[in-house]
Amino acid sequence: MAGVQGYRLFNVVLARKQVLSPSMLCCVFSGDDVRQMKMDAPDQRIKLLFPSLNGTPSALTGEGAWWEMIAGMPAETRPIPRTYTLRHVNAEAGEVEIEFVMHGTEGPASAWALAAEAGDALQMIAPNRAHVADSGGYEWNPHPKVERALVVADETAFPAAKAILEQLAEWPSPPLLQLFIEVPKRGDCIDLSHYPFAEVHWLPREESGASHGEALLSAVKQHVILPDAAPEQQELKDVAEEELLWDRADSVDSRFHGWVAAESSAVKQLRRYLVGDCGLSKESISFMAYWSRAPRRQA
Repeated sequence: MAGVQGYRLFNVVLARKQVLSPSMLCCVFSGDDVRQMKMDAPDQRIKLLFPSLNGTPSALTGEGAWWEMIAGMPAETRPIPRTYTLRHVNAEAGEVEIEFVMHGTEGPASAWALAAEAGDALQMIAPNRAHVADSGGYEWNPHPKVERALVVADETAFPAAKAILEQLAEWPSPPLLQLFIEVPKRGDCIDLSHYPFAEVHWLPREESGASHGEALLSAVKQHVILPDAAPEQQELKDVAEEELLWDRADSVDSRFHGWVAAESSAVKQLRRYLVGDCGLSKESISFMAYWSRAPRRQA
């Protein structure tokens, strides 16, 4: 349908909350708008628009570009956008699930989720069901008969990693999957034994005492199994400290597909090891910096 946007604005309200683990909270949102929402991939990215610096809830209207609307608003009333994974959409029931990492009230998203009560309104920018083509906004795109896969994630990417597991479990012949997951606490290590095709490596920071990403890099170096191939000499362009690394791979290789999403510096080190040191093809693995500990320069 010509002219129909791939992503659109959705108005929802909080229906209920469920604590999933010490660090993870699921918020279920509802609304008639959700019946027009879709999900093209397990790691589907969306934007949540949180209240502004002075507490004004987001109240965008119309079908224009949301970022242009926000850019034209005064800073004190401008909604605060944050990127999240679309965990599950039940269009028939008009419900959508988003999982939040709980880290107190230091950030607008965590603070909102902790304090929110049923009936509280929120706006989302999510894939539009009326857009019949692919809406984009995801990176997981393996060959349909891929034999081996690698997923490396910290807690911010854990919702997407779980959705990837669920997708692969529905395949007639799931690939052999190595899954490395770094989480804050041992209690965040949920049971994934019902995915027999997955070799799961849990890396809780409270036990290792490591900083973000250290355990991921160490475990991958020790346990990762890569496809048999002659290492390729590939040039890796350095990414500036204030830039977030984002490499997307559309793999046509049925032997292997990889997906790495975590803190920026951890993703850079994992990319340097897997591609630079091990010679893994850049076309077979995606690297996404979901967040950064380093403050970014303001434009």
